[in-house]
Amino acid sequence: MGLGPESPPALRQVQSQIGTIYQRFNLVDNLKVIHNVNAGHLGHWSFLKAVFSLMWPLDVDTAAQTLARVGIPEKLYERIGQLSGGQQQRVAIARVLIQQPQAILADEPIASLDPERSREIMDLLRDLSLTTGRTLVTSLHDIDVARSHCERIIGLRQGEILFDAPTEDVTPEWIGALYKITV
Repeated sequence: MGLGPESPPALRQVQSQIGTIYQRFNLVDNLKVIHNVNAGHLGHWSFLKAVFSLMWPLDVDTAAQTLARVGIPEKLYERIGQLSGGQQQRVAIARVLIQQPQAILADEPIASLDPERSREIMDLLRDLSLTTGRTLVTSLHDIDVARSHCERIIGLRQGEILFDAPTEDVTPEWIGALYKITV
């Protein structure tokens, strides 16, 4: 077994540098916010430390500061199941921020949110990317949201790149071709 990217230690190292925000949040409803946020530490904590933290939360100050960055510091000890969809998405973002990845992949991060919460979450993701220097890659189906929040748009259809350009260069014809509509 070599030390290439397919080796388990190398793979874990790469995975620890990529934070993922899922469309369905992937939070544990019956746990408190602090436990879900602290799940971002799991790649760095030992098994025993992680188990201990479920009984007596660790790194409370870090979790509280991270929740303040996403706008919900008062939710630290609430159960996930009691939060709105937008608040749950903020917890998912805080969990990724705790991880301190080099890049953040957001898979349809606004798919289950209303338009106002969608704008708030995209504003938050864009601002966090700018202030932390983290690369943000997000998949979106709403071209207007992509235009208003992203510096670059890559149009994909069936695994093929149709275009890759700065947002201001993306034409209505390219969008039409992406969605196979006539403009």
